[in-house]
Amino acid sequence: MLSVSDAENIIFNLVQPLSTQQDIELVDLLSPGDAPLEPPPWSDSFAALRSADRILASEVTSQLDFPHWDNSAMDGYAVRYEDVHNCSEQKPAVLEIVEEIPAGVQPESTIQSGQAARIFTGAVMPAGADTVVMQERTRREENRVIILTPPKLQEFVRKRGMYYRAGTQLLPAGILLKASEIAVLAAFQCTQLKVFRRPRVAIFSTGDELVTPDRPLQPGQIVDSNRYALATLIRHSGAEPIILGIIKDKPEALKEAIAYAIAHADVVISSGGVSVGDYDYVEQILESLGGKIHVRAIATKPGKPLTVATFENDVRPIVYFGLPGNPVAALVTFWRFVQPAIKKLSGLAQGWEPVYIKALARQELCSGGKRETYVWGQLYVKNGVYEFQPAGGLQNSGNLINLAQTNGLAVLPVGTTLIAVGEQVQVLQVGS
Repeated sequence: MLSVSDAENIIFNLVQPLSTQQDIELVDLLSPGDAPLEPPPWSDSFAALRSADRILASEVTSQLDFPHWDNSAMDGYAVRYEDVHNCSEQKPAVLEIVEEIPAGVQPESTIQSGQAARIFTGAVMPAGADTVVMQERTRREENRVIILTPPKLQEFVRKRGMYYRAGTQLLPAGILLKASEIAVLAAFQCTQLKVFRRPRVAIFSTGDELVTPDRPLQPGQIVDSNRYALATLIRHSGAEPIILGIIKDKPEALKEAIAYAIAHADVVISSGGVSVGDYDYVEQILESLGGKIHVRAIATKPGKPLTVATFENDVRPIVYFGLPGNPVAALVTFWRFVQPAIKKLSGLAQGWEPVYIKALARQELCSGGKRETYVWGQLYVKNGVYEFQPAGGLQNSGNLINLAQTNGLAVLPVGTTLIAVGEQVQVLQVGS
């Protein structure tokens, strides 16, 4: 039985990220063909966003400076600094207003000595002007503006290229495209992107006792909830689930399912069939198909029976995870080991590793001390401090009920049997 740290190192080292040569897709920032409705006649853009939550496969550059031109950061007056730098309330500068420049309009005038242009936030600076005086520091009289306070040179002027220079790196490879990155890409007119394809993850459940949720339960039968939970977690990890259903506890059926899965997926996940029962055939089938088993059990509770194997192919190893059948144990082992592995595989350069938060225990947390123990519950912030509230009821790997709304797993290391109320505990952040 491996320690958690040894198992983690083995698993994460087995995973090789998608290739920047063979696993690339070209996607549009917007794809009109995927819009859910016909566009209304007045719309200039009515499309579905295809690039969100994808991972960049190559760095992005733009041929645009940002700002694209010198512009005003304030509503006020564009002036020549030399005309106003010595003014005061007692000796104001009086300038002739020769133009009004709203945002989106190209200036027509060149500001000469003794002149100013009324300008609005975001508007292009007119030639000849180098400074903006905010309107609160002025007084207007017909076509004249009276400057009451001297500004600083180039005050409230956003210079072309001050935030970004054309041709330099705009976004690096290996990052997840969320709202802020999408905004940057749109602003710089980067309408086509190279992204990694989504990893394919095949999942199936094993067991003669399992049935689908739409079937009436017979004595001794269990609804296969793992399939639905794992498919959701896989999708939220940035991968595409390939759902293969329930496989009976028959060696021929299991072998056929595993062979199909490793031929069509980057990662294969099964739940059940990896303990030491008389009907647990998975490990021997893996070896018969040419798999190399790296992990058979880990010193965790829940989640001790975890099988990890690899199958070689031309590009990278196919990684197989045999999760426990108990619902809580299956989800805990996925959160702890499988989700980071999928995120690393997907091409994410940073941030794929498990994330831990130090929190105060709001209830006593107990463990037998022989295995690293995970207590599930809710992680939240109160008065600026992270706190952890364990889920109520019995914490048992077969009790799926109190796993609902879990967003944290409190970690009790080997040798720790008690964390008292108010003491700090490491909490693994998890989620759907």
